[in-house]
Amino acid sequence: MADLPPPRKHAGDDVASPTARHLEEHRAALTGHCYRMLGSAAEADDAVQETMVRAWRSLGSFEGRASLRTWLYRIATHVCLDALNERTRRARPMELGPPNAIDGPITTLPSYRWVEPIPDVRALPADADPAELLALRQSIRLAFVAALQHLPPRQRAVLLLTEVLGWPAAEVAETLDTSVASVNSALQRARATLATRDLTETRAPLSDAQSVLVDRYVDAFQRYDVTALTKLLHEDATMSMPPYALWLRGHEPIRYWLLGPGAPCRGSRLVPTAACGAPAFGQYRPGGPGESHKPWALIVLELSDTHIVAMNYFLDTETLFPLFGLPPELPPEPQGGPSQPQGGPSQPQGG
Repeated sequence: MADLPPPRKHAGDDVASPTARHLEEHRAALTGHCYRMLGSAAEADDAVQETMVRAWRSLGSFEGRASLRTWLYRIATHVCLDALNERTRRARPMELGPPNAIDGPITTLPSYRWVEPIPDVRALPADADPAELLALRQSIRLAFVAALQHLPPRQRAVLLLTEVLGWPAAEVAETLDTSVASVNSALQRARATLATRDLTETRAPLSDAQSVLVDRYVDAFQRYDVTALTKLLHEDATMSMPPYALWLRGHEPIRYWLLGPGAPCRGSRLVPTAACGAPAFGQYRPGGPGESHKPWALIVLELSDTHIVAMNYFLDTETLFPLFGLPPELPPEPQGGPSQPQGGPSQPQGG
């Protein structure tokens, strides 16, 4: 992860008597922090709301020794630790077992088992400077947030407060009511755990080559040219589809899946958005002739410098599309739209 600059003042910090408006100015920063802790956009929203309630009730105890944002981060950290007391670890399909066989059974797991995506706009504070924004964007990547879920809650808090927010160990120790030695020990153990995960950094914002790569992906997907799309993938690229535990690795399994019986994703349309610091799209599959396109998946891409390394399809559109401000449907395409390549071999489901 990129190093954060020294902590600086933010909007609403220099106030002797904070109001509800001053608290609200920090909502995005707090949402990003709670998302890293919890791995869920919905749970992060709930945690931030509880943070605001606790802060409002405690405004009389705010003495201004720390900035308002720091004070709120302290409250939010404890709210998240309370929420994590008795909760199952969230994960990604790739962490639950080996790649699936194409014709194998498909297991569905409840939403609380999965690391969920979050809109960039809800988790990244608008008042962050470019260097700070870069580090914060890196810290909401799916791979990083999933790796954090392998840490015990207090280790997770220590790592985030020190490595992401740039707090000194003494301030973290005061926040968690522990010693500096305990903070340093927890940080060392957390770093050792994360060192076993694949957390290669991606560019943020996208490089010119990555922007071209994303444009080529959109073009190939909307034409449903699976051959062209496959060429954009890294040879070990993965494809996952929560809430299904199924995941695939490599060109042939992914190609075979996308060209399944009738290739139901042929004719899909994509609406761009941004999730977890990465390019993302609302995917709408076609209905019948003259019918509107219906929500199918939120697609979050993960990129290397030259290839797509993961296509993450999140199928809970009833929750995710409103969260991302995506329309509930798209109108039918006008007659004479682009022709679509025909499908290939049969397979279980399609993309």
